[in-house]
Amino acid sequence: MHIKEGIVPTVLGTVVTATGIALRNSNLPDSYKNGLIGFGLANIAVGSAELITNGMQNRNMVGRIARTMQMK
Repeated sequence: MHIKEGIVPTVLGTVVTATGIALRNSNLPDSYKNGLIGFGLANIAVGSAELITNGMQNRNMVGRIARTMQMK
């Protein structure tokens, strides 16, 4: 089974962000809640960037292979 690079941090970030938002009405200090939300959003950003760059690299590689095959 092959998992795309970037999916794990994106899903982890979504879970952590949702946890931070769910804890908004708890008696946990605001710095902890905001830290959870910020950490989750950072993971979402990193995972999304990784997914985008990985997709761009795959498209470039497919283009190079197609050009090579057309030359023959």
